[in-house]
Amino acid sequence: VLPDCDGKNCPEFMVERLQSNFPFIDKIIDQQILNTLNQILEIAEPDAKGTQTEQKAEASAGAEQKDSFDAQVQRYANSFIDLDNELKALSSNHQINLLVKPKILQAQGKVVTVVLNSSSYLGGAHGSAAQHYYNFDLKEQKQIELEDLLRPQKKAALEKLAHEAFKTWVTDSKLADNVADYEQAWPFKLSNNFLLGEQGLILQYGEYEIGPYVVGLPRLVIPYAQLQDVLKEDYLPQPKAKP
Repeated sequence: VLPDCDGKNCPEFMVERLQSNFPFIDKIIDQQILNTLNQILEIAEPDAKGTQTEQKAEASAGAEQKDSFDAQVQRYANSFIDLDNELKALSSNHQINLLVKPKILQAQGKVVTVVLNSSSYLGGAHGSAAQHYYNFDLKEQKQIELEDLLRPQKKAALEKLAHEAFKTWVTDSKLADNVADYEQAWPFKLSNNFLLGEQGLILQYGEYEIGPYVVGLPRLVIPYAQLQDVLKEDYLPQPKAKP
């Protein structure tokens, strides 16, 4: 529920929900959507009276439960509109926007991956974006973390391979002549945000994690050929059956 607005400076707020055939996945992604909204808007818990906007929204919600997903998203929408009103009171012509959108990706073997994309511009020097992957084992009906992919005592081996991929990325991207100098400002770290891609394990990074804003959302790819002794067999590409 958003107020009527005309003109080029209308705020844009869009939150999409995942509707898959797996309720346990949808429930986890719903919570991650709310977490993402909280990271972007950082709103406090509403008090008993609530703001004027919240009171109007609750009246329009009717019989909807206060703690339902829609009601929680409405609180973030209210905060977003309040921010827009504050900016307009300061004579700002910025058009602020916020988007959160999940999408289910094609399964790789026994794993199904959901990507949650988000972007926002809240009137600062520039906008912000994020891309997070959530991986699920359908057979066991649980979320998979990076360590679940690894053979015993292979985390150090993965970190070494990822660090080599990082060095190649720094050099290929011409971010520095000397990787050691680059790491003084942007040290390597192993991301837990991952995707089992077609060619290899993809490690996704956020803004400012391993580089300045200009590099966007970097990703490192470790080919499966290098991971034969690192990943469990279940998470390596299976040879295609001969016809």
